[in-house]
Amino acid sequence: MSQPSPVSAASAAPRTPGVPEAVHRRRWAILGVLMLSLLIVVLDNSILNVAVKTIASPAPTGIGATQSELEWSINSYTLVFAGLLFTSGLLGDRLGRKKVLLFGITVFGVGSALAAFSGGPGELIAYRAVMGFGAAFVMPATLAVLMNVFERNEQPKAIGIWAGGVGLAIAVGPITGGVLLEHFWWGSIFLVNVPVVLLAFALMAWLVPDSKDPKPGRIDLPGVLLSVLGLVLLVYGIIRGGELASFTDVSVLLPALAGLAVLVGFVLYEKRSDHPALDVSSFRKPAFSAAVAAIALVFFALMGVTFFSAFYLQSVRGYSALDSGLLILPLAIAQMVFAPRARFVVERFGARAVCTAGMLAVALGLGAFAFFEADTPVWVLEVVFFLQGAGMAHIMTPVTVSVMQSLPRERAGSGSAINNTFRQVGGALGVAVLGSVLSSTYRGEIEGHLGAVPAGLREAAGESVEATLAVAEKLGPSGRGLVAPAYDAFLDAMHVTAIGSAAVAVLGAVVVALFLPGRPPAGPEGPTVEDAPAEAGESVAK
Repeated sequence: MSQPSPVSAASAAPRTPGVPEAVHRRRWAILGVLMLSLLIVVLDNSILNVAVKTIASPAPTGIGATQSELEWSINSYTLVFAGLLFTSGLLGDRLGRKKVLLFGITVFGVGSALAAFSGGPGELIAYRAVMGFGAAFVMPATLAVLMNVFERNEQPKAIGIWAGGVGLAIAVGPITGGVLLEHFWWGSIFLVNVPVVLLAFALMAWLVPDSKDPKPGRIDLPGVLLSVLGLVLLVYGIIRGGELASFTDVSVLLPALAGLAVLVGFVLYEKRSDHPALDVSSFRKPAFSAAVAAIALVFFALMGVTFFSAFYLQSVRGYSALDSGLLILPLAIAQMVFAPRARFVVERFGARAVCTAGMLAVALGLGAFAFFEADTPVWVLEVVFFLQGAGMAHIMTPVTVSVMQSLPRERAGSGSAINNTFRQVGGALGVAVLGSVLSSTYRGEIEGHLGAVPAGLREAAGESVEATLAVAEKLGPSGRGLVAPAYDAFLDAMHVTAIGSAAVAVLGAVVVALFLPGRPPAGPEGPTVEDAPAEAGESVAK
């Protein structure tokens, strides 16, 4: 299929309003600035994943965060982020995406500075929520601006590069975090965001054009509040279940069931609203629903494994934070290499085959963790990480293109909000559910070895592998007998969690195989995503 030149396409038809020639000429520089802001947000989470062991350590090395507090340091960010994405997308479409982007990056920088000097786990969780508030206004705006500065035939390429930026952040984050933790205190992983924020703010103010919907709707405040409340209650219940190693306790069931009820009410409210935060009618299209489901499922599986892999590499294998970051490098390299090129594979084989293969590759990589032991060769780990990155690259690019090109430019903020909401909610639930499975299984495995531990320390010792090792160190020679059982219990818990992660990825493969469109027919009359502009002669979105 021949690709029309963006220049000739522009001359053959009037340029879409909001994409003047001056903006079109500097579109690649604008994309670079957008990727810098994306880098900050994603880098922060990838740094945190490497630093969880340090933060869990007692003061002065860390702040003595428990397994649950570590999960909430991730989930507080993600839940605020996901809950506000609807509103931030609508605000960007209504007030101007550049204004929203600059506001978000400023709040994110302030939250980073506060998080760096947290006095305890509670403060860290609160300031991470502030960072999530700022990130909620950054992430959807980057994609929305991208869709408004690139012509449709160049959007898949730009989105592929944008997705590759996630791989760059995954690479830079753990390595940067490792270097900082080798030389500075744990708060430096957040403080490093501040100079990058200042640079990004200056470049965005200079280069990024503003754009907005000429006919915006009202903000759906009740819908946003319902979504935030429902997600917080649901995930709190799941995390509480992991803490208690039981999912039948009243303190687990009550918030979890209440959260589900609120989320059902949220969907019903959105269906009846004349200005919904989430346009549920879009989900009637099987291809659209399959795309967002794929995003949620792959991040559900991947974020949970990313969470426990830091403990596997550092606590069980004994690698430093920097070495752990370097070991994850193949995953990032694979994403950076394959994400910008995924559109060519989609053109040849279709989104269904490409995304299904990508999901199966991710499932295979996740399932491999079920066979990892304390002495598994390093080269095996590297191959698995590379396989996961390659699979991710062939999922995220085509499904993101599919979601974004299904909506007109004027609603780019809403489309980006949907894309990022499902990604972040999937990741948050992955950390919560799989973290709870890990915690519950570990507690069940280690409890039989805690008989000699003083009663006052026994409950804390069973919470995580780091907690057990800390108690063993505190007990001195009498605690040495806890070390080997702690490693064995963690490996058993990791194996169970890995199987669950792989099962979720296989479910994602089934979803995309059934509902994503297949290979588009040759010629200019090939199908396009529903509701796409008439100028869309390309079918790489499918």
